[in-house]
Amino acid sequence: MTVRLYVWRVPRSKIPAAFWSMAVDKRKIRKNADFAKLLGTGNGRDFGVGSADLTRWAALITTADEAPERRPPMRGAVASCTLTLEPIASRGTWSGQEPFQPVRTARGDGPVAVLTRARLKTGKALAFWRAIGPVGAIAGEAEGLHCAFGLGEAPVGFQGTMSVWRSAADVVRFAYRRPEHAAVVARTAEVGWYAEELFARFRVLGIDGDREVIGWRDGQ
Repeated sequence: MTVRLYVWRVPRSKIPAAFWSMAVDKRKIRKNADFAKLLGTGNGRDFGVGSADLTRWAALITTADEAPERRPPMRGAVASCTLTLEPIASRGTWSGQEPFQPVRTARGDGPVAVLTRARLKTGKALAFWRAIGPVGAIAGEAEGLHCAFGLGEAPVGFQGTMSVWRSAADVVRFAYRRPEHAAVVARTAEVGWYAEELFARFRVLGIDGDREVIGWRDGQ
């Protein structure tokens, strides 16, 4: 399996075309793909309601290794970046599917990407966004973080995040040793915010294009 995340930037004048693409290009990107989603993104500074970045859009597409690359239309794009990923762990479902098939490969150094995605239960959304506020506030300071932004199937009220880290150790350090994030993890089991959830981790095989599109930084 090959997993690619395409992220592109459009000028404000092309935002209507981007919305149109979300409506009409879904079937097109699913052709010859095992799993495909057109996505909106967040601004990368916070992860709550109102964080939408309408000038940046994304597509997540998985295909068999031997299948030709399925690039999304990227209507109106002025810059783009493509992350090629290898799934190394995945738990949960997305739209009722298990989209990633982790491979058993030798562990090695290098960047790691983390994708979280959730569909919130009716009536739980407000409490959830309040709970993750402190996490968003400290995320930009996390050691080893290269980039992070909201990701969702609607351009507002994002259901997930994508982040790229210097190493797996940096992911563990943030997820379980920062009290703000550890508290949210603990409350998840208690409150039951999600009607559906997915957590996946990937080895980053390649990053092509303009890294400024994904807000890349070297990491602390």
